[in-house]
Amino acid sequence: MVKPVKFAHVVYQTRRYAEMIAWYEHVFEATVVHQDPALAFLTYDDEHHRFAFANLDLMHPGGSGRDARGEIGVNHVAYTYASAGDLLDTYARLKAAGIKPYLPIHHGTTLSMYYRDPDGNRMELQVDCGSLEAAKAYMASPEFAANPVGVVYDPEALLARRLAGASEAELIAMPEGPPSPIPAAHGF
Repeated sequence: MVKPVKFAHVVYQTRRYAEMIAWYEHVFEATVVHQDPALAFLTYDDEHHRFAFANLDLMHPGGSGRDARGEIGVNHVAYTYASAGDLLDTYARLKAAGIKPYLPIHHGTTLSMYYRDPDGNRMELQVDCGSLEAAKAYMASPEFAANPVGVVYDPEALLARRLAGASEAELIAMPEGPPSPIPAAHGF
């Protein structure tokens, strides 16, 4: 059975955007990899980001308040697989059990599939798309600033390409397509 090789990151939804970023910078001695008015990504080690923050005041204005649980809190946790093949094998195994991702998206830094557990908690299963240095450089680029979410892809088509012999490099390549809006189903 294929298992994740590491815990990757956690994403928080907040109405205390600047305070949260400052707190995580101070407590974890983290550095900001990318920050814009809506999203921030921070790291403290050999991962391109360990924390991400979604600014609900911008992404969901007029919400129910700075302390409204259910809206504020953990958006998802992420687990990294060793290869796109392992991720796609896991996709096929879960699909056979009736468990399907609600959002397959290529972020540029990761090829990801988002799932919900029975309580609705969101999990990202992912594979890194290159080195740590390449991911950090991409997150600091104008291309990432223009599209920090990524591009939705078809996991069935990707699985078919794998089964037809596509290489790891071909499987993790960023697909062509318009930037994907963050779907409401993702919690933002």
